[in-house]
Amino acid sequence: MKLYHGSNVSVCEPAIIPSNRALDFGSGFYLTSDFEQAAKWAKLTVLRRNCGEATVTVYDFSDTDACLHTLCFSSADSDWLRFVAANRTEKNIADSYDVITGPVANDNTMPVINLYLNGAYSEEEALKRLLPQKLKDQYVFKTEKALSFLFLREVITI
Repeated sequence: MKLYHGSNVSVCEPAIIPSNRALDFGSGFYLTSDFEQAAKWAKLTVLRRNCGEATVTVYDFSDTDACLHTLCFSSADSDWLRFVAANRTEKNIADSYDVITGPVANDNTMPVINLYLNGAYSEEEALKRLLPQKLKDQYVFKTEKALSFLFLREVITI
């Protein structure tokens, strides 16, 4: 499977860098199977950091032989919402996963998630508002073991 990482620099040697920001699935190395999403993220990173070039680093990932402990959210359901909410409100949640996959909370979903976190929306209301949104995917590699299954394919400057 091809996975993409968007940034303001090429990332030929992925690493797990603890984040100062609250992210959907916690600290780790984030990728997507959607090139356009990675390209958009790369452009936003250049704007936010005011340096570098929009770059998508492409990896091959084969988990068929991997004995990775994986958590997979197939949709933005109640389990996904609770997990994202926990990661957005508590930094560095301890988990034992090598890889976590699922929908990404994007610019359109964050207002809904924030209203849920603030108590303005119940879980049921938040899920109802998230349902019609076409959410892209994200993969977070959380351990060195998981990173060892990523193989650099190419680097594309946007």
